[in-house]
Amino acid sequence: MDKDMREERASQRSGRGPGGHISKMGMPVEKAKDFRGTLKRLLEYLGPQKLAIGISCLAAGIGTIFNVVGPKIMAGATDSIYITFTKRLNGINAPIEYGYIKDILLLLVALYLISAAFGYAMQYIMAGVSQKTVYSMRKRVSEKLSRLPLGYYDAHGYGDVMSRVSNDIDNISSTLHQSISHMLTSIITISGIVGMMISISPALTLVTIVTLPLSAIVTRSVAKRSQKLFKEQQKVLGKLNSHVEEMYSGHNIVKAFGYEKKSMGKFDDLNIRLYESGYRAQFISSLIMPLINFIGNIGYVLICAVGAIFVSMGSISIGGIQAFIQYSRQFSHPIVRIASIANTIQSTIASAERVFELLDEDEESPDGEYELNKESVIGDFMFENVKFSYKEGEPLIENLNISVKPGQTAAIVGPTGAGKTTLVNLIMRFYEVGSGRIMLDGMDVRDISRESLRRSFGMVLQDTWLFGGSIRDNIGYGRLGATDDEITQAAKAAYADHFIMTLPNGYDTVINEEADNISQGQKQLLTIARAMIANPRVLILDEATSSVDTRTEKCIQKAAEKLMEGRTSFIIAHRLSTIVDADVILVMDKGNIIEYGTHEDLMLKRGFYFELYSSQFTAGNME
Repeated sequence: MDKDMREERASQRSGRGPGGHISKMGMPVEKAKDFRGTLKRLLEYLGPQKLAIGISCLAAGIGTIFNVVGPKIMAGATDSIYITFTKRLNGINAPIEYGYIKDILLLLVALYLISAAFGYAMQYIMAGVSQKTVYSMRKRVSEKLSRLPLGYYDAHGYGDVMSRVSNDIDNISSTLHQSISHMLTSIITISGIVGMMISISPALTLVTIVTLPLSAIVTRSVAKRSQKLFKEQQKVLGKLNSHVEEMYSGHNIVKAFGYEKKSMGKFDDLNIRLYESGYRAQFISSLIMPLINFIGNIGYVLICAVGAIFVSMGSISIGGIQAFIQYSRQFSHPIVRIASIANTIQSTIASAERVFELLDEDEESPDGEYELNKESVIGDFMFENVKFSYKEGEPLIENLNISVKPGQTAAIVGPTGAGKTTLVNLIMRFYEVGSGRIMLDGMDVRDISRESLRRSFGMVLQDTWLFGGSIRDNIGYGRLGATDDEITQAAKAAYADHFIMTLPNGYDTVINEEADNISQGQKQLLTIARAMIANPRVLILDEATSSVDTRTEKCIQKAAEKLMEGRTSFIIAHRLSTIVDADVILVMDKGNIIEYGTHEDLMLKRGFYFELYSSQFTAGNME
């Protein structure tokens, strides 16, 4: 794995992968390749929610309008008090209109309560819209993942797939909920404020708008500079995460070779670089709001000065200038919010594009219609002129012709890359043959539904997979509805019951997510027990004993022999001593069966298998 790939995967694990976009103003955002096309497609997901979105827009508009008219209504109370005190200064005994002021205050309270209620309704509706939309998207993605061929997962790392399924969709969800509602309220707020300011004084409105280009220039120049610094910060962060992952995942090797000081030195260097780049990035980015506030204050001073002149001239009332100042102070906030939302939307469209890329991936070939009854499977396999290649023009298997009779144990041996596992994947229809056909009990496996075909198989792989849960649940995973007695019997048949009972909670012992609280050999025995309880008609063992000690290997072999009784079995093995009793041994090299027969027959031929076996036997004696 090269250095860039390590850094990318480390960043994905830290939540900063392709889907972990940073959407704060001034920070780098991944841009979509086809913004319009992706946006149009994303809007199609909102189609079923048109009515709810319309109601939400109406609620946003009413709530914002009620909120915006507040300062102008308040101006009436201010003018009333100002006029009263002006009369008193001129010697006129004018009473304060408390009833009028009270009515205005009550009206304002009512308006703000109504505005809050409509705002709550908008948020509630948009939360439902976003969650329903994302639910539909998650469902489609989940269904798509089940239809993707194994080749997709071979070509894409788990971090990338998880990032699309979790980070990217979460990013879309938060944007649909927050950004759309904020965008609506901001646009309506700006329109309402501008309308109110024009109604009070067109001249003062022009003074307010003059400061906007200056704010835009400052924001753009600062953001452009800070983006470069944030990109550098993310680059260094990826290197730091990669270094930490390597050092701690291989801490035994680091200690064994005395690499601690050098490792810490590299960490310190990267940490200092991250501190410096992060400090500069955060500092430059944090200048945006103070500068915008500074420009806003300049506009505020201009409005106050010009407004005072207008008041003295009698062209605007004191309440009007007070309302206008309130509007001018509110004017910049929705603009800044829209700029931030635009940045977030860029990130969201990039996330949506990555999700749609997954949804557009080529699916598995059409499934067969025949539903295979597991109980009726005999296990008679025939390979007829089978050809297969992972890449076009680079054949791996060519003209493969073999026959495995019911109940036989077929061992598949050969050097690394010979095509052993590929052959098994073709049997299971994880991949489809390029040409030729694989027959099971006289029927082309492509005519059988994948689900019913795979139900007839049991697999015990070199890389054991156990989920976080109890041992009982892991064994019972092989057959839905298995009873406790059946689970116990399967464990005893797999020679796993003894070690299970030595654990603190026996069958209820919980295996953690990494399954590192039991040994590799114990994991393997559990997978055999799981295969036993499934009672498959065909068994596949792929290097089941490659990573265990000799004593555990014998236990696994005994369990595997019991499991293989009466079943057609395919065994992939590098330790040739474990397959000498196989009914037929298929020797593969470069995708072809170059030798075929029993152990005794192949040893007499003194060919490729003889050389493989002799080299292992000699190596075993030397050890």
